[in-house]
Amino acid sequence: VQLQASGGGEVQPGGSLRLSCAPARRTFSTALMAWFRQAPGKEREFVAAIKSGTTYYADSMKDRFTISRDIAKNTMSLQMNSLEPEDTAVYYCAAGPSYSGYSYYNQRAYNYWGQGTQVTVSS
Repeated sequence: VQLQASGGGEVQPGGSLRLSCAPARRTFSTALMAWFRQAPGKEREFVAAIKSGTTYYADSMKDRFTISRDIAKNTMSLQMNSLEPEDTAVYYCAAGPSYSGYSYYNQRAYNYWGQGTQVTVSS
């Protein structure tokens, strides 16, 4: 596992969670970092990405989620507010080079992945 994700858990609708991601070792490029998620029975989907301070979000999450980085610590976070049952999924962090030929929302842009952390939104 090249990336380590943490912070998942169970929360009620309307609640908040903060996910964190850190490389297991500092020997690969993390110029582009992102979060994806995969709900049961569904394909993995893009959540948010950050590169050189610019952030990108999936439309359904841009008003509720905030992605950020701590360059000094080489970590990334995802603040999730106003969580809904539809946000229930395994969340994966990913890292890749600044340029890969693929868009930031394409999984092929990333060559390092975390093990995933479960987020459950339920009353």
